[in-house]
Amino acid sequence: MKSAFARYATAFLGYLLFVVLFGAWVRITHSGAGCGSHWPTCHGVIIPFEPSVETMIEYTHRLTSGLLGILGLVLVGWAWAKHRTGRVFKASVVTLVLIVFEALIGAGLVLQELVADDASVARAIVISLHLANTLILTSAATLTVYWDGRPEDLDRQQRPRLLVACGIGLLALVATSMTGAVTALGDTLFPVDPAAGELIARLRTDLSGANHFLVRLRIVHPILAVCTALFVGAVAVYAKSRDFGPRTETWASAAILLIVAQVFLGTMSIALAAPGWMQLAHLLTAQLVWIATLLLTMSVATE
Repeated sequence: MKSAFARYATAFLGYLLFVVLFGAWVRITHSGAGCGSHWPTCHGVIIPFEPSVETMIEYTHRLTSGLLGILGLVLVGWAWAKHRTGRVFKASVVTLVLIVFEALIGAGLVLQELVADDASVARAIVISLHLANTLILTSAATLTVYWDGRPEDLDRQQRPRLLVACGIGLLALVATSMTGAVTALGDTLFPVDPAAGELIARLRTDLSGANHFLVRLRIVHPILAVCTALFVGAVAVYAKSRDFGPRTETWASAAILLIVAQVFLGTMSIALAAPGWMQLAHLLTAQLVWIATLLLTMSVATE
């Protein structure tokens, strides 16, 4: 049975995923400039009165993000009380530090006006780095849960090749997610017309030199995503087949199922011209694939 701390840390991870999705909703609804170029205030005030829809969305995102920071402080304090300087406490501290980084990146986007309909290279770079930071943040929060109640002196079995493969898979997932963030930005700023013709014809049009770079880059993410899915899926199948232990089998199975679901969602997103709700489902599943692959790696290393 999970401890009270583990239940809190799990709930914290779930709330973190909600905040990540809400941040994507801000982009999808073009609400990033809902508070103008002001941060941490909104249009120069603490509480905006008679706000527009965009302001309500952006302001709500700031409130939920601020609450995440408060919950992160509770996580660190509780981890200290229970584990002192152990790895659970260290993971919780990293979690809080990365929450601060997330806030600073978000503040930078607002203050530099890299929001709403901005289609600059700078925005594409920053949001891809933003997504990479989010993945590391999710990792730290996940490990806070995973390590609670587990001895720190576990014997590690020698599986160097599989661990290297898992590491490569995690790096590939980071790269895939970063290109996915850029693709999602392009889909938001330059929506695809569902009635624009067959997929091949749409791809040819997207690759035209006359198009914006965000449109031309759309092809990169699907290709990289398929390659990553095949590689990580193969690693998970191998780990599952070797009978390394119940935890490894569990997370290998989860990774396989989530990868299949993610490929399906990605395919449907392309076919349906990336509607907002599909982008959210795709992002959530990407986060779950990341978590499952991370825990598969940890299980391979320690079980």
